Amino acid sequence: MLYAIEAEQPSDGRAREALLDRAMGLNRKRKSSEAIRRGRLPADGLSFVARSLSGAVVGTVRLWHVDAGGQAALLLGPLAVAPEAKGAGIGSALMVHAIEAAESFGHRAILLVGDAPYYKRFGFEAAPTGLAMPGPFSRERFLALTFTLGALDGAAGVLRPSGVKIHRAPAARALAAQAA
Repeated sequence: MLYAIEAEQPSDGRAREALLDRAMGLNRKRKSSEAIRRGRLPADGLSFVARSLSGAVVGTVRLWHVDAGGQAALLLGPLAVAPEAKGAGIGSALMVHAIEAAESFGHRAILLVGDAPYYKRFGFEAAPTGLAMPGPFSRERFLALTFTLGALDGAAGVLRPSGVKIHRAPAARALAAQAA
């Protein structure tokens, strides 16, 4: 399958959500990573899609700002590929693209919850033992990639969102105020 990796556009929202539902199932919003992403915007310039030659979104990845026990970091996820496009190298290409972009922007570390054998090839290893995800998570799936020596030294505690909050549209706030 031929595809191109591009910056995610606002118009990709519906296609991205549909892809995530197909690739990850409807329970995807119950994961601890989702609690960190909920109500926040992804990190500027760090949301990407893989687009087929027909223009369909066949892959997606985003990175999010987090506070990792006092250290600034990014949380990667979700990474997803459309079921019909699996095996074409799209997931790997999105990972490499996202990692290179994060490093070029000067970020120091990326964290994620995922399959250690898959992510090891991109340089991920076990996250510092002092760090934890909010809610239930599998310690062996909590991984980190650092670009700077010591980027997560001393990091301890539960990851917290630190990115820009999504604000309600003024019209929605006005309607809510009228109803109260």
